[in-house]
Amino acid sequence: MRDIYLYEDCDVLKNLLGIKDMKLLNDAEADYVTYRLKEIAINPLPGGYDYAHLLQMHKYIFQDMYEWAGQQRKLNIYKEEPVLGGLSVDYSDRLDIPKDVERVLSEMRGKSWADMDTHEAAIQFSDSLAKLWRVHPFREGNTRTTVTFCCQYADSVGLSKFTMQVHRAS
Repeated sequence: MRDIYLYEDCDVLKNLLGIKDMKLLNDAEADYVTYRLKEIAINPLPGGYDYAHLLQMHKYIFQDMYEWAGQQRKLNIYKEEPVLGGLSVDYSDRLDIPKDVERVLSEMRGKSWADMDTHEAAIQFSDSLAKLWRVHPFREGNTRTTVTFCCQYADSVGLSKFTMQVHRAS
């Protein structure tokens, strides 16, 4: 089955700029997304750290690039990873994305972050971030969206205090 996100005549993601050259698209995406990530770092995107908030964050970050920014992917994906010997991570089925995202985010919101020491918080946070990333709800931009979302979540629950402790200890 042909990837509905690609142009018919080339293997490049359909984009708002009409770019059909992969290198040019990657360069343009890097510029636009870097700008949006800087904005969102200065002014965090408000929300309840739920599925709708994750979609909103993806839309904000990729608004200049893709018509489908902020929408969950409509097809299952397989990405060959050299580090896995050409195999793919087993990402969530497209029909399970909302349920899988909400399960991970509900677990994150249910944790007693303030009661954890630095080591336990790091383990729990890393595990939560990895679980959310593994869902891969978008056709493109999953890592940037997930990391940004989780970093803002960490700040919202006071996990930034741990980075301050680490910097003071060094």
